[in-house]
Amino acid sequence: MQQSTLRYVRRMPAVGAAVALAAGMLVALAPAAHAAAGASLPFTSVEAESATTNGTKIGPDYTQGTLASEASGRKAVRLGSGQRVEFTVPRAANAVNVAYSVPDGQSGTLDVYVNGTRLAKSLPVTSKYSYIDTGWIPGARTHHFFDDARLLLGRDVQAGDTIAFQSTGTQVTVDVADFEQVAAAASQPAGSVSVTSKGADPSGQGDSTQAFRDAIAAAQGGVVWIPPGDYRLTSSLSGVQNVTLQGAGSWYSVVHTSRFIDQSSSAGNVHIKDFAVMGEVTERVDSNPDNFVNGSLGPGSSVSGMWLQHLKVGLWLMGNNDNLVVENNRILDTTADGLNLNGTARGVRVRNNFLRSQGDDSLAMWSLYAPDTNSSFENNTISQPNLANGIAIYGGTDIAVRNNLISDTNALGSGIAISNQKFLDPFHPLAGTITVDGNTLVRTGAMNPNWNHPMGALRVDSYDSAINATVSITNTTITDSPYSAFEFVSGGGQGHPVRNVTVDGATVQNTGTVVVQAEAQGAATFRNVTATGVGAAGVYNCPYPASSGSFALTDAGGNSGWSSTWSDCSTWPQPGQGNPDPDPNRNLAKGRPATATGSQDVYTPGKAVDGDPNSYWESTNNAFPQSWTVDLGSTEAVRRLVLKLPPSSAWGARTQTITVLGSTDGATYSTVVGPQGYRFDPATGNTATVSLPGGTSLRHLRLTVSANTGWPAGQFSEVEAYLTS
Repeated sequence: MQQSTLRYVRRMPAVGAAVALAAGMLVALAPAAHAAAGASLPFTSVEAESATTNGTKIGPDYTQGTLASEASGRKAVRLGSGQRVEFTVPRAANAVNVAYSVPDGQSGTLDVYVNGTRLAKSLPVTSKYSYIDTGWIPGARTHHFFDDARLLLGRDVQAGDTIAFQSTGTQVTVDVADFEQVAAAASQPAGSVSVTSKGADPSGQGDSTQAFRDAIAAAQGGVVWIPPGDYRLTSSLSGVQNVTLQGAGSWYSVVHTSRFIDQSSSAGNVHIKDFAVMGEVTERVDSNPDNFVNGSLGPGSSVSGMWLQHLKVGLWLMGNNDNLVVENNRILDTTADGLNLNGTARGVRVRNNFLRSQGDDSLAMWSLYAPDTNSSFENNTISQPNLANGIAIYGGTDIAVRNNLISDTNALGSGIAISNQKFLDPFHPLAGTITVDGNTLVRTGAMNPNWNHPMGALRVDSYDSAINATVSITNTTITDSPYSAFEFVSGGGQGHPVRNVTVDGATVQNTGTVVVQAEAQGAATFRNVTATGVGAAGVYNCPYPASSGSFALTDAGGNSGWSSTWSDCSTWPQPGQGNPDPDPNRNLAKGRPATATGSQDVYTPGKAVDGDPNSYWESTNNAFPQSWTVDLGSTEAVRRLVLKLPPSSAWGARTQTITVLGSTDGATYSTVVGPQGYRFDPATGNTATVSLPGGTSLRHLRLTVSANTGWPAGQFSEVEAYLTS
């Protein structure tokens, strides 16, 4: 989502369908019983790694911050100067769009060859719109490595022809190519008002803002025509109502602006279609309305056939947008959301759109100020959201998420999130019936460094309040999730329950860890859920906090392939590791949920159990005493603690006064070791060891810091707990 500090594919089938990878193209083999997931697209995508190349294939990689992890299929082809990748054209085409990456700060071109003959045209590539930093979002790293560039070939090619791209000097990593047969430019509708008749400059040199405004004013109740050409707007349009804005096609009519429509209200009946809006957004600034639409189009409006690229958000919709239809659009390379229904949406339909490379949720509903109601995301194809979720529903009443295809989520998100995370008030939690039906999720789910554990492909999250709505998840296909398939969690750490969930009809293939990752109290019923290729165990059932209650899984029949339960709540299953016996010498605290009475800036509690000696928790400053707590997952006979600060000599020696407390239920704590001063000195590794008395038995370990001679806060880079003395 756009205004948050933490929230946070090619066509494939719904349940019962097969997933085929042929000639590098993901395709759907849909069963008769259920429609195929995803959009009906005018192009066919081919992966670079399946093409012929003398470059270097990279990936697969699921590590946040790596180039391959953001690529479609987690693989791509790196080209040095003079190297090429040659695609076999899968269909008749006269245009191509290429997803690529170049090193930060560089630009260049790719020479284009058709059947071995070089075209006069080349494909420009640039890092200008890539390498986005959002340091205010905890857990984010530099991201958005890939961009898209398109080219009309000027000729027709047929299936079986070849198109090659060759680097001319700059290193270019090619991810995927979209081949399309673009229809001829449309003709001006009779009776329409052309923007050029009002002085718009189709060369893109002059400022056409006033000409667009004048054409809109002249065409009330009619059509504003945007002929083929490039038009530069220097400020946003407002007062747009009762008008159609129509271009000759998104490959021909191109408007260059980062802010197209910005208005808080409209009488509606606005129809925007068949042109492109290309922005110049090179960084994410959430206070700027750098969006195609910011605000309201009014009731009875529509957006269709658009190509939206290099904006912060495609559509950030507030106010009255009743019965809006957003369909058949492409939204590429945004620094934040693709589309966000930011409260009050009623009867909105978002369908048959293609979204690639969003810097936040690709599609989101956020019920702020008033609930989104009776609205849906249907038959959309979403690829490579590089921060947050493919689809996120934050509150709302009677919402539907149907027949979407989502692939390759990268960081801080799931393929689909159904959540009561509010971010701001007044927020309207999930209510009524939330329908999640017929969706296909491929390589979705990601590690959340703030939680120090993964997010599942499909997540139900009672983040800020209990989930009391009826959540119906049906006909789901989850393939190659790097971690879990279904996750039930209270992401705010308060243990709110997840209730009234039914999972009916799901095919889970090659999930990295578990099928069900239950970390909240509550209950869900599972029926006809089949799994193959499960990496660790069927179920991880370890609600947090432990005192919050249990999570009940009801087997309603027809389930198979995931009956085992992860044996040790003190450890997180790793992809493909199986269900091992616990290591008696393991660090019981590593990767476990951690909380604190306070944290300074991005130095959150989880940093003390993430295994990285250079990251650290720091409490609220100048507010002693401060406490840090970790849930070990089960009651353990802990005998030794190792406390660490970053080993760098930049950290001066200091003494922290620490009290060790323990609890078996997370509610009542007793003192295990009274307040003592522990010396941390980089000359001796910046570590301190605490021996615990024999007979100590605890699940919840709490360290209370009452003084620190080096800084007015409690600080730990790692807290390690061991069974051995």
